[in-house]
Amino acid sequence: MIRLIEKGLMFGNLVHISSPALVERYNRALQHLAGKSTALMDFHVDISGYSPEVGIELDDPLYLNPNGVNRQFILLTTEQKRAPLLNVKFSTSRDILREFIEMNEAQLFALTATDAVAGELVNSVFKLTTPRDLLNLRKIEIEADTAGGTLRKAEQLAGMVEQFKTEEDAWFDDVLIAKMIETARETGDVTRNPVRLRHTAFEQRNFWTAHFGGLYLFPDLDHPAAICMEDVPDDLPLKHVFQKAQRNQIAKFLGLNNLVETIIEARGVDSSAILQQKMDFLTVSAAADAGVDMAGLDRSDMRRLARNHADRLPEAYHGLTQLLRWAKDGGPWPRITSDHPAYFYTLRATDTPNRDLVNMLLAEMAPLDPRQMFICHKELFYRTYATWPEAKKAYVADYLAREYQVDKAGARAALFGHEPDMSGSDRVSNEVIVRVGPWGAVGRS
Repeated sequence: MIRLIEKGLMFGNLVHISSPALVERYNRALQHLAGKSTALMDFHVDISGYSPEVGIELDDPLYLNPNGVNRQFILLTTEQKRAPLLNVKFSTSRDILREFIEMNEAQLFALTATDAVAGELVNSVFKLTTPRDLLNLRKIEIEADTAGGTLRKAEQLAGMVEQFKTEEDAWFDDVLIAKMIETARETGDVTRNPVRLRHTAFEQRNFWTAHFGGLYLFPDLDHPAAICMEDVPDDLPLKHVFQKAQRNQIAKFLGLNNLVETIIEARGVDSSAILQQKMDFLTVSAAADAGVDMAGLDRSDMRRLARNHADRLPEAYHGLTQLLRWAKDGGPWPRITSDHPAYFYTLRATDTPNRDLVNMLLAEMAPLDPRQMFICHKELFYRTYATWPEAKKAYVADYLAREYQVDKAGARAALFGHEPDMSGSDRVSNEVIVRVGPWGAVGRS
């Protein structure tokens, strides 16, 4: 993994903590949340305040995520909103944390000027014992305060102020006045500058979880289902529960809910270039298994590799070749059904609220496309990367650093964006797509 770290592909965009004051605040918050502390004076944190260095020191990668269910967090700066989330257990956690920070940025900026903000993503389940428990995780509430209890004290002060203003003899209550003065020294003037956080409840509808071998739960659709990466649980109260190997059923589920479109029907993208790059990744996988050195490959080298290792190329490669030939040269329309190994390589998510989750699922269904896996499912990418031959590790890391890191937003837009194309130069017209459908058998005229 050193190669990924050096190229900024792993642990990238973490927030560096080296100030003694911030370290001291971090330790107070960590002691408050978990009863632990770190002796490190220099470390990095993600959006939740989790530090991989502290995790190694404590020999506990879940020191801020007990049981992997109720994620705790430590905010030292609002800049953490730009950081990734490490050790992800639920696909919604980072979005919830980022939205919470952005909704309360001014308040959090003021609070973190003097103390760390510590909190937790709370739901009704403290430990998952069966997959059925996952469907109880519908609402996530954020509980947060500074390590010194500023918000709690501000609420108490607001109550005392109200008591002072409404009770008839409050002007003569020396004890009440003394408490108000003492509390105000810590919280400031809550009448002019009220300290409270808003929007602390979030709905968690369709999501992925790392628990139980990896589950994609879509209970909030017209045709709900769960898709399991390992064994199908017996106790999920959904009518349709599919295994990864049930490609036909998964394809039908995605189609019924209008969750996917083919790359060639996607507007505003260079579908030929995307297909060609997917084919290159399949070629690299085959060549790496044959022990080929792939340093400095160009387009002609890739064609040579495909020719020299044609017997090793996966069936998905040949399906993509047929599709590319149709898109570029007017070849026959390929019949690619969900049984075909190329099928899920030809899809991307449609523009719905579930777009990122669906692209994440497609990354699992098309595991030889490391670019999509890295962008859409980093946890899976890191696990898979560790199993590759060195030649493939080097090629993929170099490619991602060269082609993706330099323009992340542009790469994501080119692959997954849904902006209308204004050029009028699409190779595939809407009329053709309507006629043949995503994967109809009608030949092209």
